[in-house]
Amino acid sequence: MIKQVGNTVIQLKHKATCHCGAVDLELTLPNGIENPRRCDCSICRRKGAIVGSVKLDGIRVVKGQDVLTLYQFNTNTAKHYFCSHCGIYTHHQRRSNPTEYGFNIACLDGVNPFDLGDVQTSDGVNHPSDRDVV
Repeated sequence: MIKQVGNTVIQLKHKATCHCGAVDLELTLPNGIENPRRCDCSICRRKGAIVGSVKLDGIRVVKGQDVLTLYQFNTNTAKHYFCSHCGIYTHHQRRSNPTEYGFNIACLDGVNPFDLGDVQTSDGVNHPSDRDVV
């Protein structure tokens, strides 16, 4: 799906897949990839993905719901999804903002995350939800 704003054509729907193709997602990104980032928390350090965010209704599993594996740890708030066949992390429901999914930018068709240049790193080691409220 595309929309036109003035003379600019914007693609709203984007396809994302795991490595083996068993999981196929459709993402609604009306403003394209916004705020690409890395995180240095224990899981993100290990998976090394660059993520973007989308509202919960902005991701639709087109194919492969049955092969997605859920992984949770620590507070069990965030929900990390991986393909059970190839192991690729596709998306997660965010702990810091549970109304959004983080998605693996490298899973987007036609997007090379290495073309994004310098990417901000979020401080996931000192997660805002872990701080004492005074």
